[in-house]
Amino acid sequence: MKKRLMTGILALLVACAMFAEESVSVYTTLEEPLAKALFDLYKEKTGVSVNFIRLSGGEVIARLEAEKGNPQASLWVGGVGLDHITAKGKGLTEPYKSRLATNTPAQYRDPENYWIGLYVGPLTFVTNTARAKELGLPIPNSWADLLKPVYKGQIRVASPLTSGTAYNLITTMRYINGGDEDKTFDYLRKLDANIDQYTKSGSAPSKSVAIGEIPIAIGYAHDQVKLKVEAKAPVVISAPAEGTGYELASMSLIKGGKDAVQAKKLYDWVLGKDAQAVIASWYVVPVSKIATPNPNAFAIDKIKTVNQDIAWDGDPTNVTRLKDRWNAEIGSKR
Repeated sequence: MKKRLMTGILALLVACAMFAEESVSVYTTLEEPLAKALFDLYKEKTGVSVNFIRLSGGEVIARLEAEKGNPQASLWVGGVGLDHITAKGKGLTEPYKSRLATNTPAQYRDPENYWIGLYVGPLTFVTNTARAKELGLPIPNSWADLLKPVYKGQIRVASPLTSGTAYNLITTMRYINGGDEDKTFDYLRKLDANIDQYTKSGSAPSKSVAIGEIPIAIGYAHDQVKLKVEAKAPVVISAPAEGTGYELASMSLIKGGKDAVQAKKLYDWVLGKDAQAVIASWYVVPVSKIATPNPNAFAIDKIKTVNQDIAWDGDPTNVTRLKDRWNAEIGSKR
């Protein structure tokens, strides 16, 4: 009897240990504080730990390709939707139809359920007003403004080789130039003369502007609004007059991930009310019908945007061609 009791206790302890050790591995392109807040809440609600690594969109794709035969994560949360489309085209993700997907309008999710949009955010300029005044710089309000000689070495942006944000800049200029890629790269070469450095992450340049390291940056509005509202940075955010592109931050299930069951549960939870409230707190514009936008968010419907074809922009052939050309004509010459 005592032996049976001990065996039962041991089995119970093992079961408890197994439950306590439940976890899921995730790659995320969300800002680290947002990712931590989101995944800490998930653990609080479910008891399941989320082991996440924060990478830029381009870094996630590179890692998924390198790990294709042995995936080390099961879910990718956040990141420019174009990168998720590219990942789909490369066979790095797999379809999943969540029961909560219908809360997201059809234009913000893949028709084959490979990815689903979480929020939108436009490309904008952020200027540190104190630094601009010190340097005698006007506030730029158009893409044309950024080419003026007065801004030489005073603008920072990410590299399209590692950042979906910066790749979105290339596609935006392509739309503004009516699809003419020669004109697009002529603009980007001229812009390069005013760029002080290209960063890995799309959000890094705006953070540098907030602390006055550089006066002007190109990035997504929500990253810049957070710096203005929470960090009280002396910045002004401008939407380019000619029109601008935008990201559709998305989520995808990684093909062959070891934690597929837990990944699907987390996927569903991210589309639910608790997670959507956390995401909205980051000054983005959620696309789910059950989310309540933050009143401080930069309203995309109040500015001029380009008519993006995200399927074309995310096609691996187009991505490779545009990135290779940027590297050959600009990046490699740095």
